[in-house]
Amino acid sequence: MFTLTYVYRDSTAVLGPLATYAEPHCYDLCAEHSERLTAPMGWELVRLPVEEESEPSTDDLEALADAVREAAKPTAGPGQEPVGQGTEVGRRGHLRVLRSEPAATQPGQE
Repeated sequence: MFTLTYVYRDSTAVLGPLATYAEPHCYDLCAEHSERLTAPMGWELVRLPVEEESEPSTDDLEALADAVREAAKPTAGPGQEPVGQGTEVGRRGHLRVLRSEPAATQPGQE
């Protein structure tokens, strides 16, 4: 996998290692498409060296699994309700409108 980045101001296209975060004007390409890539007329194409790695390492797979688990955790803080909680008050197609349940008053708070 490779990432293609355009720098319009410099009329340059850069093809390099797979990016770790999304940016405007960046596109991920497979090896086949990156080999056939050409730049528009008048543009420069810069190909950065990419380390060849046949398979992801165990550490990479564990880091990915940890990130997925972390993203799946509900994020309810003090005074917030957990994601997906509430009373349905409307529906349009597959979308639902939810109204939060009133927060329970804890002793000593008013």
